[in-house]
Amino acid sequence: MKQALRDLAALVARLGVGGIFFANGWAKLEDGLKVTGAKFLEQGAPAPGAWATVTMLAELIGGALLIAGLAVAMTGLILFAEALAVFVVAPPLNPISMNELILLGAASLLLAVVGAGRVSVDHMVVIRRRESAAADEFAADTEADRVIASLREPPGPPASLPSPAASPPGDPVQGDSAPDDSAADASPPDEPVSPTEDTAPHPRARASAGEPKRNEDPAPAPGDTLVAGRKKPAPRSRRPSSGG
Repeated sequence: MKQALRDLAALVARLGVGGIFFANGWAKLEDGLKVTGAKFLEQGAPAPGAWATVTMLAELIGGALLIAGLAVAMTGLILFAEALAVFVVAPPLNPISMNELILLGAASLLLAVVGAGRVSVDHMVVIRRRESAAADEFAADTEADRVIASLREPPGPPASLPSPAASPPGDPVQGDSAPDDSAADASPPDEPVSPTEDTAPHPRARASAGEPKRNEDPAPAPGDTLVAGRKKPAPRSRRPSSGG
């Protein structure tokens, strides 16, 4: 409620002060720079033509900005400086104009300090800037959260190929174009095995039933001994000497 009253009071002050400044500047524009300069000359201004131009532009533009509520801080300071300069350099001859000048200067300074209120162009611009800044901040926070979430997610398990040992016999390993021929050649043929046949591996070939067994390792002759796998001949007997 208090903020609404402040905004309403700021709006009334802007309309009143800005309207008076704009009306004074418009009157000087209608009178023309020569008539306005002559009035400043009567008030003792050193350069009446320059004073007429400066005050007319300041009051027209400043009054319009105050009414709209645009750049109120800067505009209020400019109008206060203009009123103070006129009061010091060329004070009005009419006491009513003097009091009006003082009031306008004080009100301009107050608006420059207090502000234009929420019913103004300045407030709309500030709101848009804040909304834009809030939107940018929200977008930045969303992007940061997305990046953090992507970094926190654990990586998926890598796709592993089945090892050749785990693959069933006869099936080619994934990625090979053809099965291994050497494995196929090394596999024994599928033949029925007799239950009485000896399937244990033997270092030597077994003899057939009708073939006589060969003695591969003949027994050593009497008197021969094996030395390091070789036969050592038997010692010769000494013959008795004929004499003596």
